[in-house]
Amino acid sequence: MVINNDALIEQLQQREQAGLEEFSRRFTPLMRYIISPILPDEQDREECLADVSLLVWEQIERYDPNRGAFTTWLTVLTRNTALNRVRKRKETEPISSDQLSPAPGPEEQVLRRELLEDLRRALENLPVKDQILFHRKYYYLQPIAQIAAEMGMTARAVEGRLYRLKKHLRKELGGAAR
Repeated sequence: MVINNDALIEQLQQREQAGLEEFSRRFTPLMRYIISPILPDEQDREECLADVSLLVWEQIERYDPNRGAFTTWLTVLTRNTALNRVRKRKETEPISSDQLSPAPGPEEQVLRRELLEDLRRALENLPVKDQILFHRKYYYLQPIAQIAAEMGMTARAVEGRLYRLKKHLRKELGGAAR
């Protein structure tokens, strides 16, 4: 029997094993799709997948349907878990003296937040296909070949469109986009 997301969420909140099994069956492919470009190592991907499943089980009460769809919440949770794994791995690697940089000060933090907000607004004004392209490349860190195959484009077309997109955003943001 196929249950809808609301019923699935209720099962997870009630800590029903059937809900966890249905969650895994239904959402593991999506989570793998998000994790794969971020974590190249298969063992890291599997551990991350387990971490996300555990987080969903433990934190399902944090999901607020008024803030967005369940898949959106899961997507963000999955991406952030994978990126945190990458950060932790980098933290355990030896650091050379040329890699050290001072922590950003309060002014720089404010400027970064403002730039991110300007970028978000600039992205909202783009055609939907360009927004999707941007998010797939720079938010989900997907490779050009994957984006091209899944969007029905050539790799050169994706590269060219991303180049023009970055150029447009740089102009919109007053040269601040990198």
